[in-house]
Amino acid sequence: MTAPDILVVDKLVKHYDGLLATDDLSLKVREGELHAIIGPNGAGKTTLIKQLTGEIASDSGSVLFGGKNIHRLSESERSHIGLARSFQITSLFKDFTVLENVILAVQAHKGHSFRFWKKVDQDRTLTDPALDILRRLKLEDRKDELVSALSHGEQRQLELAVALATEPKMLLLDEPMAGMSGEDSARLVGTLAELKTHYSILLIEHDMDAVFSLADRITVLVYGQAIATGTPDEIRENAEVRQAYLGEEA
Repeated sequence: MTAPDILVVDKLVKHYDGLLATDDLSLKVREGELHAIIGPNGAGKTTLIKQLTGEIASDSGSVLFGGKNIHRLSESERSHIGLARSFQITSLFKDFTVLENVILAVQAHKGHSFRFWKKVDQDRTLTDPALDILRRLKLEDRKDELVSALSHGEQRQLELAVALATEPKMLLLDEPMAGMSGEDSARLVGTLAELKTHYSILLIEHDMDAVFSLADRITVLVYGQAIATGTPDEIRENAEVRQAYLGEEA
């Protein structure tokens, strides 16, 4: 039986100075799937993510998350109901430790006041979930390191840890492999393969090997429109996709 849709985007539109960044864009993400968005530069992928998170307002269209219309919700309200974005825009405190960064994210999500004069790392209601997340992302051995001392790949892993601290129902990942070495990319692919068994994920990524190995379904954007949605095999075999995006002759 097909899983229900956790995210339903219907005829989303965003203009920038007369240009259509998203053009009557519609797509559905099923609960428990990793759904990838691919397309050439300027296709509207990051604009879509910003519309979904509430960072920018849509000109028209609707977004349902968990059956609820989230059109009027703020970024923080969307995060609170389980829609978490990670990557592209870092939210890390570089002069804090790895553990402190995740503790602060747990603390913020739980609605605790920020008592910087109190040792929050001694509060087990904050440290236990933070340490559990670091174990899942294989960062526990780096917990006492300053973020500034981490490699680029480790910082990307930590950004994902911070997103998980918000207890999301769905992750929006915007080019997580960008700037990574091959080894770091392979490590993150393994992490995402494990996380997709627990979370619905919408992934924007240019690394096609990662996309086709991870995705349950893929949507192809060109000029702000979804020209195809299907399984990786269906997308590989789609003549319109090969011509418009992969640069092959139909």
